[in-house]
Amino acid sequence: MSRTPRVARSLSALRRELDSLRARKATVALVPTMGALHDGHISLVRQAKRRADKVVVSIFVNPTQFAPTEDFGSYPRTWKEDVAKLAAERVDLIWHPDAKAMYPDGFTTRIVPEGPALAGLEDRFRPHFFGGVATVVAKLFAQCRPDVAIFGEKDYQQFRVVTQMARDLDLGVRVVGSRTVRERDGLAMSSRNVYLSADERRVAPTLHRALKELASRLRAGGDMQDALRDGAATITQAGFDLDYLEVRHAETLAPVTQDESGPKRILVAARIGTTRLIDNIAV
Repeated sequence: MSRTPRVARSLSALRRELDSLRARKATVALVPTMGALHDGHISLVRQAKRRADKVVVSIFVNPTQFAPTEDFGSYPRTWKEDVAKLAAERVDLIWHPDAKAMYPDGFTTRIVPEGPALAGLEDRFRPHFFGGVATVVAKLFAQCRPDVAIFGEKDYQQFRVVTQMARDLDLGVRVVGSRTVRERDGLAMSSRNVYLSADERRVAPTLHRALKELASRLRAGGDMQDALRDGAATITQAGFDLDYLEVRHAETLAPVTQDESGPKRILVAARIGTTRLIDNIAV
């Protein structure tokens, strides 16, 4: 029978638990989540276990990264199921603060990231988002003091923003990306996939297929603009409203030209019905 992980809900309780975990100089890995855990999250936990002696998973639906028109109130919350999944993985500690613990009365400090946070991708459509992410992740790093933190690469711009922030602010944590975990038909796992209707779910893997075809053409030396135009047509003809389909430098997220050297990443965001999906792939 799996042992239920310890749960800390206050900062004082968290510090006591962390002091206990570090009593024998154990290394600590943090996996930040908003709950509604799926196999993609579990893959992050397993990578964390390979990289540190002890694993802390945070579960906090962060209100500051949601706009008033977004789904904060309806975002899936599955606490009991999440705890059971983390128990099965033998996670050491769950950090589960409420909004009052994370943003107490009088809280006024915000981090305003630049660089990859202003790449003209997610920030163009969700200008509030990365300020909320950077602030809460910086708080999580300060609270948990991990040696390593694991982030999924599905949210690729977020991964680059957090990596840059940890480096710029000398936060003493190594940020590690973990490859996107997919359903058998290629759809990137996401807590928001539960919003898809049956018909939308059948169409959703078109995003990944379009990315794979685009990457294949670019690796073969095909014209970038033609490939992007065809990829966009594939996505919109499937019934998506396309926000962006871009080829960017994999580290800086700066725009790239056809012949530019260096690692590249293709990133996409599109809506189908009421659900907004994002994905990316390396070239």
